[in-house]
Amino acid sequence: MKRRRGPGRIVAAALLLSLGGCDALRLGFLNAAGPVAGGERHLFIIVSIVLVFVIGPVLLLTPIIAWYYRLSNKNSVYRPEWEFSWPLEGLIWIPPVGIVIGLAFLLWTDTHRYDPYRPIRSSLPTIEVQAVGLDWKWLFIYPDRGIATVNQLAIPVGQPVHLSLTSGTVMQSLFVPQLAGQIYAMAGMTTQLNLAADRPGTFIGENTQFNGNGFQQQKFAVVAMSPGDYAQWLERVRRSAQPLDAAAYAQLFKKSAPASPIFYSSVPPRLFQNILAKSRAGTPEATR
Repeated sequence: MKRRRGPGRIVAAALLLSLGGCDALRLGFLNAAGPVAGGERHLFIIVSIVLVFVIGPVLLLTPIIAWYYRLSNKNSVYRPEWEFSWPLEGLIWIPPVGIVIGLAFLLWTDTHRYDPYRPIRSSLPTIEVQAVGLDWKWLFIYPDRGIATVNQLAIPVGQPVHLSLTSGTVMQSLFVPQLAGQIYAMAGMTTQLNLAADRPGTFIGENTQFNGNGFQQQKFAVVAMSPGDYAQWLERVRRSAQPLDAAAYAQLFKKSAPASPIFYSSVPPRLFQNILAKSRAGTPEATR
């Protein structure tokens, strides 16, 4: 006979599920580490507070009205001729209309302010990075530095970063919750994302568009470091003995999920543009 699960096991399972959501708070935009995610968190809090005033009266008045007009209450007021009330109509319509207008103004302004294509204002120069989504990994090209990495994006703290994105295979979506929103990457097309980090740390990025069996493994680390550490990191990558030539890219293009980041000391000129061109021509695996 099968043993029935006791209430203790059910409660324990529920607690484990609730604790599992802690990562969403720790690794999500509520624990923002950049100006874009910080703005999104601020907007989310404002909207949540406003919505409390929308749902609060409903949650409060529904049980009160149900209790007052219960069948056993013989003293409740019965008004068979009642049809209309201006105060009640005003209470029903004026607050919701005001809330909608206020939220519309707020969201319209912040939607443009946090547009992923909009550059981040800074006195420091913007770092250019080209991101290519592959199965099941992310290739990051630093065109001004002549290096590339797989599944690791290193950036200096306080300096804006501009990402140009495309896909070498199917449509994918890059998302770094603690730094910026998500943006799609599509073969033969270029999209953009601007982000920056306010503090050092390692932040998780991922692909949020299902693209096959390795989808759940397509994650990468965004490592934000001090400018001095970033300069040293660039030198370490340059000294690595693995160039990203045509043979290396052909191997990289194969479906795989690397267990650790890969670094390339050099990349072919205009690699990102060649991937775009070959994708449009239907032969994305070629880099020449």
